[in-house]
Amino acid sequence: MSDDPVILRPAREDDLALFELFVTDPDATGRFQWQGWSDPGRWRRTWAENGLLGEDAGQLIVAAGADRLGFVAWRKAVTSRTSWCWNIGIQLLPQAQGRGVGTRAQLMLVRYLFAHTPVVRIEADTETENIAEQRALEKCGLTREGVLRSLVFRDGRWRDVVRYSVLRTDLAPE
Repeated sequence: MSDDPVILRPAREDDLALFELFVTDPDATGRFQWQGWSDPGRWRRTWAENGLLGEDAGQLIVAAGADRLGFVAWRKAVTSRTSWCWNIGIQLLPQAQGRGVGTRAQLMLVRYLFAHTPVVRIEADTETENIAEQRALEKCGLTREGVLRSLVFRDGRWRDVVRYSVLRTDLAPE
């Protein structure tokens, strides 16, 4: 892995193989993200439609130099008839995990979304057993709000999830 700084950038067509890897290779996806094989063609269809940067969702590549390390994503979560927030997530290759890459990338995404969209709230969820991701979210300034019981079905059973959030007013200026 490169010693270059971690950056976020829009996906390019040659990045689509990375996205497809995460829905076709359980080892690349990792224990907490693998939910079975799914349609790898959806990435190419979404790329053709909007370059993976839509109005209600988007994905950016996490990179260091020429190394693609994974991606961050966001989707609109409607909270009422007149309001919404972003729900964010990250998927990193195994060699990028445990090095602070996820923390830096998610903080950059939070700052990006607050700078370029009018939302007041950004939230993230992770399984209760995913302690590393919980630490990363807390380092990004997100606050643990509580546990949502039996929210995600993975590997033959229902899993509890911890919800985190950050408000626009919570983040210190850069």
